[in-house]
Amino acid sequence: MAFLFKVPSSAAAAAFSTSSPLYSFQSSLAAVNGQGSWTWLYTTGAILFGLLVLEQTVYRAKKRHLPGDSWTIPIIGKFADSMKPTMESYKKQWDSGVLSAVSVFNIFIVVASSNDYARKILNSPTIFLTGKDHADYRRGLNGLFTRKAIGMYISIQDAVTRKHFEQWRKDFGSSPQPLMFPARYLNIDTSLRVFCGNHIPDEATREISDRYWDITVALQLVNFPIPFPGTKLYKAIQARKAAMHWLTLAAHNSKIEMANGGEPTCLLDQWVKVLNDPTYKGKRDFSDHEMALVVLSFLLASQDAMNSGLVYGFQHLVDHPEILAKVREEQEIVRKGNYETPLTIDLMDEMRYLNAVVKESLRVKPPVLMVPYKATKAFPISDDYTVSANSMIISSFWNSLHDAAVYPEPYEFIPERWLDPASPANANPKNYMVFGAGPHRCIGVEYGTMNIMLVLACAATAFDWEHEITPETSEAAILPTLFPKDLCRMKFTPRKQS
Repeated sequence: MAFLFKVPSSAAAAAFSTSSPLYSFQSSLAAVNGQGSWTWLYTTGAILFGLLVLEQTVYRAKKRHLPGDSWTIPIIGKFADSMKPTMESYKKQWDSGVLSAVSVFNIFIVVASSNDYARKILNSPTIFLTGKDHADYRRGLNGLFTRKAIGMYISIQDAVTRKHFEQWRKDFGSSPQPLMFPARYLNIDTSLRVFCGNHIPDEATREISDRYWDITVALQLVNFPIPFPGTKLYKAIQARKAAMHWLTLAAHNSKIEMANGGEPTCLLDQWVKVLNDPTYKGKRDFSDHEMALVVLSFLLASQDAMNSGLVYGFQHLVDHPEILAKVREEQEIVRKGNYETPLTIDLMDEMRYLNAVVKESLRVKPPVLMVPYKATKAFPISDDYTVSANSMIISSFWNSLHDAAVYPEPYEFIPERWLDPASPANANPKNYMVFGAGPHRCIGVEYGTMNIMLVLACAATAFDWEHEITPETSEAAILPTLFPKDLCRMKFTPRKQS
């Protein structure tokens, strides 16, 4: 102890001349150390308590008068609820107010459930990238979805769909099977062939399809934020790396093919052609990696949503045999019984009733219920409320798509509502927010719609359908897009042509 306490020699002599034993001094020192431990404990506790109070204070200050919990669960907030979202919990949130608040992992979230507020978010420069560079970039992508390009994509979609139907005849012929995953593989295979053509091998589409599910489950509204091995986020990052490997290769091969004078056979080829057009004024020097990132974003934007729309399209039709009969009647008229002849964009244009079926199916069960964004700066969304900077703001579409004033019997599947130009549905296009709204509305609307139409058209003429109803058929799962909870159990048998 001498090196810790420098004691004068006289005091030391006095201490040793007394009868007090040495352990008394040690006991006193232990007591001091014990008090120090308690002091640190009290200090730590006070700091933690202060942080919790600060967390609640900040939450309540941001929330103000909005509907939502008065207090947030410390640190995690509504994380547990967000891990297993349900339609019931979402509807409760949407119905609590046109604007409402929630917090997850100290991320403050404002949910907008009315049509006006949802559209205001989607049209706000506070939320989206703006400026000339971004406008030029997006304008360049618009060239990938012209009518001519869509016509080329339809021929690819037709060929891939027929290939998968050969397998469906084997897999679905004996007993009902869940449709979601076979439909999902059909969609991924179709999208990759549309986007990349033959610039990637067949095993690439299988690998991306198999691993893409890890990306899907990580796209839930909220996940554990740190990519520890084994977490959903970690698996998604690994799946993304695998996809980027193949997509980067495809971009590289496409550039070579176009430089050698080849004609476009896929989206990447079309993009390279646009970039090489002398009249194009946007950015031209996209690296292979940059092009792969854009294609991956197209895949992310289309895949789960398109699969949800397709699966519910099957379910709505098989559960309404009178509507399926009308679809088949229209197919007979448009295609004149020539069902083996590949579909074209001109033939697709004539399928007005099928188009109405797909549009209504997407309205009744919208694949995407809401889209989260980050406010880059304070956003005055209403006269009496401003979303604070760096908060998350969510544009929800369900209430817009199920407004009884615009869609009488909003939960019923009625394709005919789209055939009357004077109907409330057609008179209020701002409510149809399946593909977003405003200047950032999905640029792949026609591509996604055509793909769902084409698969349903071919399946209606190729198969007789049976649907196994289960207790979960009418329930919706959020994965993160909407799906029947039983994954839509279907049986397909070859249809005898008259």
